[in-house]
Amino acid sequence: MSWGTELWDQFDNLEKHTQWGIDVLEKYIKFVKERTEIEINYAKQLRNLSKKYQPKKNSKEEDEYKYSSCRAFLATLNEMNDYAGQHEVISENMTSQITTELARYVQELKQERKTHFHDGRKAQQHIETCWKQLESSKRRFERDCKEADRAQQYFEKMDADINVTKADVEKARQQAQLRHQMAEDSKAEYSSTLQKFNQEQHEHYHSHIPNIFQKIQDMEERRIVRIGESMKTFAEVDRQVIPIIGKCLDEITTAAESIDQKNDSQLVVEAFKSGFEPPGEVDFEDFTQPIKRTVSESSLSNSREGKSESRFSTKSKGKLWPFIKKNKLMSLLTSPHQPPPPPPSASPAAAPNGPHSPKQQKEPLSHRFNEFMTSKPKIQCFRSLKRGLSLKLGGGPEDFSNLPPEQRRKKLQQKVDELNKDIQKELDQRDALTKMKDVYIKNPQMGDAASVDLKLGELAQNLERLRLEVQKFEGWLAEVEGRLPARTDTTRRQSGMYEPQNTLTVNNCAQDRESSPDGSYTEEPSQESEMKAPAPEFDDEFDDEEQLPTIGTCKALYTFEGQNEGTISVTEGETLYVIEVDKGDGWTRIRKNEDEEGYVPTSYVEVFLEKNAKGAKTYI
Repeated sequence: MSWGTELWDQFDNLEKHTQWGIDVLEKYIKFVKERTEIEINYAKQLRNLSKKYQPKKNSKEEDEYKYSSCRAFLATLNEMNDYAGQHEVISENMTSQITTELARYVQELKQERKTHFHDGRKAQQHIETCWKQLESSKRRFERDCKEADRAQQYFEKMDADINVTKADVEKARQQAQLRHQMAEDSKAEYSSTLQKFNQEQHEHYHSHIPNIFQKIQDMEERRIVRIGESMKTFAEVDRQVIPIIGKCLDEITTAAESIDQKNDSQLVVEAFKSGFEPPGEVDFEDFTQPIKRTVSESSLSNSREGKSESRFSTKSKGKLWPFIKKNKLMSLLTSPHQPPPPPPSASPAAAPNGPHSPKQQKEPLSHRFNEFMTSKPKIQCFRSLKRGLSLKLGGGPEDFSNLPPEQRRKKLQQKVDELNKDIQKELDQRDALTKMKDVYIKNPQMGDAASVDLKLGELAQNLERLRLEVQKFEGWLAEVEGRLPARTDTTRRQSGMYEPQNTLTVNNCAQDRESSPDGSYTEEPSQESEMKAPAPEFDDEFDDEEQLPTIGTCKALYTFEGQNEGTISVTEGETLYVIEVDKGDGWTRIRKNEDEEGYVPTSYVEVFLEKNAKGAKTYI
């Protein structure tokens, strides 16, 4: 089907149609361009999403990725990054293969269309000119014929009139002949023009216009084919990245299938296992048996010693410190880290919230108890607390004694492995320098062998230092694993500025460290037993503590003389404000007035907490 023969008279409609075709092509170009922008934005959002959830370097999140589920999530993030890259490839290919090419083709198409329709208009103008010439020749021929006919009629009229002279008749005859000749000339001209027009018109409608319209038809068909090819390319660009996208999805599936819940559970055990044994059964204490007391000194001493020993024993046995909520740091810094003294009265009824009456101890403890009350072991306990604070702030003991046994073993093993790696690096460097020295000795022109000796000496010192470090940490590791006997007090960090304390003081501080109410294991009982050093800068850091709100009131059942640091004196029957309840260590924090606060034994007061007060539970 040819436009030249079928649409010979539809020049204007073809012009509109071809313009519409170009508009469609430009619309498709715009569509592809917007698609590429969507792909770029989508890829950018995917990359930002993957980056947002990537673990930050040197953060706690890096430790989480030892679990298989977290590693699978990390693999998913990495694959999503690659997935985003494929969408960037789609955008780039569509831009280069479709948008750019079609934009150039549209410009060429517009120029070609302009040329073809210019030729068509030129052909139309030519045929219109020929038609005008034919019409002009026709009108001239018609006019000459009418003039010749009128001249003939006038001649016949003059010839028939007897009154007209012969000269007038001859003049009329000549005029008629002239008009007839002009009519014949016009007829010949009109015939020639008509013949020429018919020839031009035939060529116009059967040659020129069909050729032009055929070119326009070819141009339009090429446009249609080109937009079809672009649509195929549009699909092919997507299809090319499908295998890679499928591979990304397969990797995500593989990562998901690699999740091992049993291994993750084992990692949780390794991360948080303390190595402690579960607490034993709590002994039954029978309060139905009245306790007989005498007024003798020994009887009173035994009674007090028994309560004191009961307080020591219940603190270590009855208190399950791993499950107790962590105390505030200020409580740890100011609370007396020693068992509170027993109340003066032995009657349970006299102290409704006092400690239970313990069993009598066989060995009198009056002397040791008096020594305990008059001594100030808080320095040692504060030293341990200061050490615990430094751990929270990022420091810690070199032997990781602040950690539970299992965690300590892992840290020591990790440290030993790191030191062994450092030793291996030093050995490799030493071997390399030794070979270099041999080369310099054999070939002095290459370098001075003496210059290497200094570096070898430094390496030897580093190796010796690292080996000593390894021996030290291996010794601690062996101690934790039970391969070596525990070190005695004489082998632990001896220093001239420290001196041994009495046995009871050591045990008290050791108990506080073993069952620290903040839920953290600090160190074994003998770790800091011989250390004694004041820490004034430690206490000064908390001088500006914000005043705690009152949570209730209490009544003093007995008179208490606060001689130790952190305690406060109260008088029997005195009403006080409670600002912190007993956390299980036998002490209650109270306030006497606006600026006088301190700790008193829980068994010395009767506590009345408010209903909505936090921490209403007391450990008595």
